[in-house]
Amino acid sequence: MISPVDIAHARSRFRSQRISGFTESVIREMTRLAIQREAVNLAQGFPDFGAPEEIKRAAQDAIAADFNQYAITWGAKPFRDAIAAKVQKWYGLDYDPEREITVCCGATEGMIAALLAVTNPGDEIVIFEPYYENYGPDALLCDARRKLVQLKPPDWTVDPDDLRRAFSSKTKAIILNSPHNPTGKVFTRAELEIVANLCQEFDALAITDEIYEHILYDGASHIPIATLPGMRERTVLVNSLSKTYSVTGWRVGFVLAAPDLSDSIRKVHDFLTVGAAAPLQQAGVVALNLPDSYYEKLMAEYQKRRDFLLQRLDQAGFRCYRPQGAYYIMTDISDFGFADDVSFARHLIEDVGVAAVPGSSFFSDSSAGAALIRFCFCKKYETLEEAGNRLRRI
Repeated sequence: MISPVDIAHARSRFRSQRISGFTESVIREMTRLAIQREAVNLAQGFPDFGAPEEIKRAAQDAIAADFNQYAITWGAKPFRDAIAAKVQKWYGLDYDPEREITVCCGATEGMIAALLAVTNPGDEIVIFEPYYENYGPDALLCDARRKLVQLKPPDWTVDPDDLRRAFSSKTKAIILNSPHNPTGKVFTRAELEIVANLCQEFDALAITDEIYEHILYDGASHIPIATLPGMRERTVLVNSLSKTYSVTGWRVGFVLAAPDLSDSIRKVHDFLTVGAAAPLQQAGVVALNLPDSYYEKLMAEYQKRRDFLLQRLDQAGFRCYRPQGAYYIMTDISDFGFADDVSFARHLIEDVGVAAVPGSSFFSDSSAGAALIRFCFCKKYETLEEAGNRLRRI
């Protein structure tokens, strides 16, 4: 008889080395634990309120009209046309729907498809830290090396000298997420110009995650780096319907890039997923054609929710970093006396009944985030109120 230990050892030969350092997504783990413990979920960034009625009706109508078979691999033409029209209207960027727009299964697939399409083993990818937890595994899946640049609290500023040191002849790309998850930072034009200059000096790409583009506060403005001089042809812009239209479960994203880059990205996308859900692409046309008033209301409502949760976190003793965009609040938990963020997050779920994300999940070195916890506020007011009431138990 072979013991379980021997079997496990023998089977290890089938475990890829590139995933040897992977763990379960901490964000998704917190959601799973929140369900088990019946905790209020302020961990994972999905709304607990409904998507816009007109978008839901459009999806239902598309299914009824039998848009139920494969769309063109890189996206249904009406949807690609709508994407092109929207970025032109908002940012003055002209993208050819036929050659420069690829529809994919969410921004998550868009990011990994872009990285697989443009990197080779040994290439270096610059990533600002803290970072959304997918970016680290994405680099490992490409056999690329991460070069990390710290954003410095309390305003999560960029040190130009640190950033320059991260670039070299091996740099293939920098990942730029603005508005930023998890900090809520919105990169300024001056910061973007520094990035743009380095990309051009070192012949590197900017791969941008812009899914929170319309969730901005206190007069902050989103500036796509593709709009800066010299950056249109060396930017890969990744976006999706998920956050702006409260449809995180639809998994409909898109990648905008110059024809040569798009040609490579489309090949990777084709063999990763073939294509995004056809009826939801039809509904996406309706979403992208919503009036300006929709976006004005979106920002106003999220700013109210941000302020609502900021007040309750402050009352509970958290030191909060005020976000300029996205729908997360990073907090300092030093005053609570816990050993680290993970033990504190466990305490929140098990004893307080609120789920949040340990800050260490956004850092390569867990000690760098040991005093941080991230909360999300894309929730109903009653959800946020209940969370606030429970946090008084700490």
